[in-house]
Amino acid sequence: MSMLRAGFAAWLLLAMLQVVWHGLLRPPPSAMLVPAAILMAILPLALPLLARTAARRLWWAAAVSLLYFSHGVMQAWAASGPVRALGWMELVLAVAVVGMAGGQGRAIQRKERQEKPR
Repeated sequence: MSMLRAGFAAWLLLAMLQVVWHGLLRPPPSAMLVPAAILMAILPLALPLLARTAARRLWWAAAVSLLYFSHGVMQAWAASGPVRALGWMELVLAVAVVGMAGGQGRAIQRKERQEKPR
């Protein structure tokens, strides 16, 4: 699996985690607020879809994932029980997206260097 595909998979899993977390496992007190909570949790992850190329899309997904990384760190250290586990999952997925985007960027740089005539 390429870095790009692995990054997209981690990005998708991060989005799915938000839906499960804020929609099913820890929904807001009112059932009417569930769609709003899911939308607020997933909307930043949808913004990279506006990028033109797949590599740029993954780069923007990594930039947005840093917000989820921060949230995951807070939940992993401050919460208890299942919320702590969800925080760790969010943290790991965000790191995976950032790592895959970095790996993809390095692969592109390596390819450009090899194609450059000397």
